[in-house]
Amino acid sequence: METVLIKCPCGDIKGLDMGEYCEFRGVKYASAGRWEYPVQITNWDGEFDATYHKDCSYQRRSFEPDEVCNAFYHNEFRRGLSFTYSEDCFYLGIQTPKNVRNAPVIVYIHGGSFTGGSYNESHIDGKVLAKNGVIFVAMNYRLGPYGFCSHPDLTDENGVCGNYGLYDQFTAIKWVKDNIAAFGGDPDRITVMGQSAGAMSVDIQLSNEMCKDWFAGAFLMSGAAMQRKLLKPYTPEKTRKFWDLIVSKAGCTSMEELKQTDPKTLYYAWFDACKETKFSMPYTFPVYDGKLLKKENFVMDKLPDIPYIIGMTTNDMIPAALRITNKSWAKNVTLHNKNSCYLYDFDRPLPGDDKGTWHCSDMLYVFSTLDISWRPFKEIDYKISDMMSDMLTAFAKTGDPNCASMPYWESGYKRVMHFAYDTGMMNWDTKKLFYNTVAGKGTSI
Repeated sequence: METVLIKCPCGDIKGLDMGEYCEFRGVKYASAGRWEYPVQITNWDGEFDATYHKDCSYQRRSFEPDEVCNAFYHNEFRRGLSFTYSEDCFYLGIQTPKNVRNAPVIVYIHGGSFTGGSYNESHIDGKVLAKNGVIFVAMNYRLGPYGFCSHPDLTDENGVCGNYGLYDQFTAIKWVKDNIAAFGGDPDRITVMGQSAGAMSVDIQLSNEMCKDWFAGAFLMSGAAMQRKLLKPYTPEKTRKFWDLIVSKAGCTSMEELKQTDPKTLYYAWFDACKETKFSMPYTFPVYDGKLLKKENFVMDKLPDIPYIIGMTTNDMIPAALRITNKSWAKNVTLHNKNSCYLYDFDRPLPGDDKGTWHCSDMLYVFSTLDISWRPFKEIDYKISDMMSDMLTAFAKTGDPNCASMPYWESGYKRVMHFAYDTGMMNWDTKKLFYNTVAGKGTSI
C-alpha cells in the first residue's frame, strides 16, 4: 500500500494513501501515567509511523475472550479483528480527503458505558465522509478503573479529582484543534460527535469551559442529557466507599498501593466491586471533578448556541427515557438559542434476527458500514444508509442536515425524522417507546 507524508506542528507523520482518501492510524496525542492527567504531545522525534492501529484501553475483553463476554457486539462489530491493550492508549484515527484545505472536521467519541470500546471497531469508519470532503477523527481514551477512578485521596493540588478519561478526550480535541490544519482541516469547523457513553461525553465537553466554544456543531446518538438531566453525576466523596472496596478486593491498604498494582488485578478488583454494589453504574461514570465537569455548568439552560442533531433507536436502552432527554434538549435549544436542533428516531428493524433496532444499530447506517455486517441487508437498508450518511456530511459542512437524498427535516422538538421504510417527519411514537422500555427489548444485549 502506498504511503503519504505530511508535516504537522508535531513533526513529520506517515500515513496510508487509500486511493480516494488518506488514513492515519494510531496518532499519538498525549501521555500520562496511571491516574495522572494527560499531557498533550507537541512534538515527536523523527518521523511518526501512523500506518497501523495501536493500543486501546484495557477493558474486559483484554482479559477474557470477547466472543464469550461480549458475544452480541463481538459478532456485530469486532469479529475477525484483533486489538492490543494498554493504559498508554492515547491514540487517534484520522481519515482525510485528498488535496483539501479548510475542510470541515468531525471528532468522534466512541461509546461503551465508559468501560469498553475503541475507535477502530469495524462499524466506526469515516471513509465515506472523507471521500465527500469531511475529515473524520476518532479517539481512544482510558476506560473503566483506568480512566474513571474518583477516590478523594487522588485529589490534586488544584482540587481536581477523577475523570481522567474525560481529560483524555479534551486533550484529544485540543490536539486536533492545534494540528488539523496540517491535514487539510479547518480548526474552526469542528463538529463533535458521539454515541451512547460517547454522546454523554460530548454532552460533558459541551459544558467544559476549556473547550465549549470550539465546536461548530454537535451530533449526539443515544445519550444526550442522560447525566445532565437524569442520572446526575456523583461527587468523589460519594464514590469513596466504592473505591475503598476496590482497594480491599485488590489486597491493598491504600489508593497509593492500588495505583501500583498490575492492570489485571485492578480490573478484577473493580469488576468484583461493581457486581457487589447495588446499581453500580453511577460509580463508574464521570463525577463532578471541580474543573472540567462542574455542577453549575451542567444544566439544560447552558447548552452552547450551535446546531445539534440528537438521535436514538426505537429499541434503544430505556427508549422512553431517551425520548424525554432528547425532547428536553431540543426544546431548550429551540426556545433559548438562535441555532437549530434536529431530532431523529431510527426505526428500521435490522434483518437477520428479532433484536429490532437495537442500541448502536443506527451506527452501521450513519457510517455506511453495512457491508461489514453478516446481516442480509436489503435495498431499503442501503437507501436509509445513504440518507443518514448524506445528512451527516451536510451537517458537518453547513450545520443543517437537509440534503437531496431524504425528505425535508424540520428542526424543533415536537416532531422527529423517522428513519424507516417510510422515512419522513412524524410525531413521537410514545406508546411504542413506552412498550419497548417496559418489555426491555434491546437492553438484553
